[in-house]
Formats: sequence, structure tokens, C-alpha cells
Amino acid sequence: MRSGLSLVVALALAGCAQGGGTPAGKALPRHPDNFKTADRIPIVGFLYENTKPKAVILLFHQAGSSKYEYDTIGPRLAEMGYTAFAIDQRSGGDTLYGDNSTVHILGGSKPYIDAKQDLQGAVTWAQKKNLPIILWGSSYSAALVFLVAAENPTAIRAVMAFSPGEYLDDPNAVKQAASRLRIPVFVTSAKDPGEIAAARAIVAAVPGTDKQQYVPVTAGTHGSSTLIPAKNSLGAEENWAEVTTFLHHVAP
Repeated sequence: MRSGLSLVVALALAGCAQGGGTPAGKALPRHPDNFKTADRIPIVGFLYENTKPKAVILLFHQAGSSKYEYDTIGPRLAEMGYTAFAIDQRSGGDTLYGDNSTVHILGGSKPYIDAKQDLQGAVTWAQKKNLPIILWGSSYSAALVFLVAAENPTAIRAVMAFSPGEYLDDPNAVKQAASRLRIPVFVTSAKDPGEIAAARAIVAAVPGTDKQQYVPVTAGTHGSSTLIPAKNSLGAEENWAEVTTFLHHVAP
């Protein structure tokens, strides 16, 4: 397993050798997009497009949350040269960031595992783009991305998990799915002993060496919020540096 510092240095040097890494395309304004899941539930999301994307990043929110969790993250990914799609999952709500349309359609939030079909629907939607697909999860969805990646072994380029844990009914489901992966994996968490240990156990289950557990040096908070300055004023930029390095590694 690589340390955060060694990965940063190695990939920074590689970027210099390739002449930079400035995205060729440009970011477009956010706009809505949608799809239907296998059980015919309409899923609405926000699409943050780059005109010449290097990959599609599927952004999945945490409990009590919605697509609005990525209001500041999605545009930044588009500026970096990626197309990002943040969806409303059926396990979520309005309390953390704003309206979750899927929860309203279904009359309330559903169990975490039920949202796996929403993530799978997003993968099916993304496959039509004919681009590398990166799964990005936050808290409970950081658990689900391992299951979805394991079930789509030829479709997913990489997994990024922010505060994953064994949040599902089966206490070993995430580690079991992680053990089936053969793709790069990036895991981070809050600077919290419990979260760090949970992340470490999942990373340890991933075969091979193309995996990274990043523990925030300065500060961190739960889930993808660790990248939002309003939620993590001291550590957001430091954490973004690690995310950027990993993305340049898997989809340069």
C-alpha cells in the first residue's frame, strides 16, 4: 500500500514528464439529467460536464443527504477535466444539503442496501458515454460502491470511498466485495480512530498494491464533506490534493 506522500511525489513527477495534465476541454454549467432504475424508479441528478472528459465520475451521497452534497465538488471535477454526475438515491433526505427528489417520490427514505439499485442504474447510464467510469461514495454509499464495483468488474475503472464502513446488514459485505476487486481503490475518512480503523479493514481486503488509504493530516470530516471548505475549513484543500493525485493516476 502506498503512503499518501509517496503517491503524491511519484505521480507529480509523472505529470511533469507528460507535460502538465491541463484538461483539454472546458467545464459546462450544471444541468439536470435522469434515468430509471431496474425497478422503474425515476432518478434525478445534476450533471457537471467537461467538453472533452477523461472519465465519468458517479457521485453518491451519504445518509440524510442528496445530490446537493456535490454542489461545490462537481464543478471542481469538471474543471479538472472530468464529467461528474451526482444523483438522488432512495436512502437519503433533505436535512444535510437540500431536496432529495427520489426520497419524496417514494414517500420516505429506504434502507441503505435498497439504494444499490440506484447506483447500478447510474452505472448503466454512464456506460452509454463510452468513457472510463469511476465510482465515488460518501459514508453508506462508500460501502455500496464496493458491492457495485464487484458486480461490474469490466465496467469500473476505479473506486473512491469517503468514510466507508460495514454499514450494511451483513457485517462483512463490504470487505467481501473489496476482496473481489482488481481495480485501483482510494479510501479516506475523517480523522477519527473508528473511521480510520473501518477504512483500514476494507483497504486490507483489496488485493494487489494499487490501493491507498489516506488519513487526513490536518483535519477531516465525515464522507465527501471533507472536501467542502464550509465543512472542513482547515483541511479541505489538503484533502483535494490527494484526490487530484489519485484521479490523475487512474484517468490522466
